[in-house]
Amino acid sequence: MDNRRKLVLYNTLSRKKEVFEPLHPPHVGMYVCGPTVYGDPHLGHARSAITFDILFRYLKHLGYNVRYVRNITDVGHLEHDADSGDDKIAKKARLEQLEPMEVVHYYTLRYHKAMELLNVLSPSIEPYASGHIIEQIALVEKILENGYAYESEGSVYFDVAKYNKDHRYGILSNRNIDDMLNTTRELDGQQEKRNPVDFALWKKAQPEHIMRWPSPWGDGFPGWHCECTAMGKKYLGEHFDIHGGGMDLIFPHHECEIAQAVSSQGRDMVHYWVHNNMITYEGQKMGKSLGNAITLTEFFTGSHKLLAKAYTPVTIRFFILQAHYRSTVDFSNEALQASEKGLERLFEAYTRLQKLTPSDVSTVDTKGLREKCEEAMCDDMNTPIVISHLFDACKAINTVHDGKGTMTADELEELNSVFRLFIEDILGLCDTAASNETNEAYRKAIDLLLSIRQQAKQNKDWATSDRIRNEMAALGFVVKDTKDGFEWSL
Repeated sequence: MDNRRKLVLYNTLSRKKEVFEPLHPPHVGMYVCGPTVYGDPHLGHARSAITFDILFRYLKHLGYNVRYVRNITDVGHLEHDADSGDDKIAKKARLEQLEPMEVVHYYTLRYHKAMELLNVLSPSIEPYASGHIIEQIALVEKILENGYAYESEGSVYFDVAKYNKDHRYGILSNRNIDDMLNTTRELDGQQEKRNPVDFALWKKAQPEHIMRWPSPWGDGFPGWHCECTAMGKKYLGEHFDIHGGGMDLIFPHHECEIAQAVSSQGRDMVHYWVHNNMITYEGQKMGKSLGNAITLTEFFTGSHKLLAKAYTPVTIRFFILQAHYRSTVDFSNEALQASEKGLERLFEAYTRLQKLTPSDVSTVDTKGLREKCEEAMCDDMNTPIVISHLFDACKAINTVHDGKGTMTADELEELNSVFRLFIEDILGLCDTAASNETNEAYRKAIDLLLSIRQQAKQNKDWATSDRIRNEMAALGFVVKDTKDGFEWSL
């Protein structure tokens, strides 16, 4: 444990990179905001899931015992991230004449399937907001008891002005809440809230509202922000290491979480706040209202009008990892196709590496690759730099493959170990669609056919050799003869 490398993460709260020091080593607690399950997952869901999948994988690689909690929001998230409008799940259920939990179950399954295809590991715990109503009511009672909330017409609201006098509301998003309070004060008394910046901890259910639970304040449902504070505390304790999510959640969601934690227990729950940036299309945030929201299923099938073709899940994953998680990623067909070609080159070199023959001496230099990749990962998960180091090593692999260089057995073993560690274990770049037994049998059948062709060539049976090559080409196979035999791709 003493030899463990020091991971550095950018902490949104301090606005700087900090050395990661877990509260209770070797244990690490990480909470990440998961999906609101009222529609199909899209590229934004993929980016957040992949970002924290990488962090989960790398923390485990560093030797930590990680409890990773990623929630499912299935109640309480209103239409406009505010305290008005319909619950997103309830609205969808009403439109489709379904029970809300039918909507939840259907889209949760769709989300899980997409995550599986993207090779995103399952979290340690995946709690549902609707399964933790008791904990959320207890949280609201504690905040009321401490004087930072008030009851109004059957709902309970967080008193931002009162909290801001004792603490600082806006500490995470760096917003000046005093200005917001001063400019909105004239609205006091004209609605349920004392102040428009106050947010709901518990909402009274109207007679037509399907999703409702009994509480000390009458039938209702929790505010959106309560679930993460309550479930984070339940599964990770009053103070844990990492809370993650997209940058769009910094305000109001994560800001409200901090306020709820401090007002209920006297201090924030979270040590490191980590946020991934957005995905854009031609410089605009992707969204349904702009007509540029593309679901993951549409990417995998090519069935959206903005897509030139279908893209495999591993291509999507590689595309996302080619940018640093804190930078924006601008989606385009050109960018995805460039990622597709880059990934093909990486996989081709990795396949070639496993077939190289060792020599007594080495004429290419691949020393220090492991250290360079580790250094990049420890520097705030810099996956694009890791990928660039792997591509540098690909040049050496191709040089040896082409007979213009050599590598010793020890160097080949180390290179194989580093490629397997970073490509498969840490970056998670495995072609999930081609990893089952059927596809393994398919690859072996192609290899057998090409071995027969090779034997035919050695026997000068050109008719058989040409027929196999031509008919495979007609089916879309590219066959290359090499000094050690053959290579093929589809």
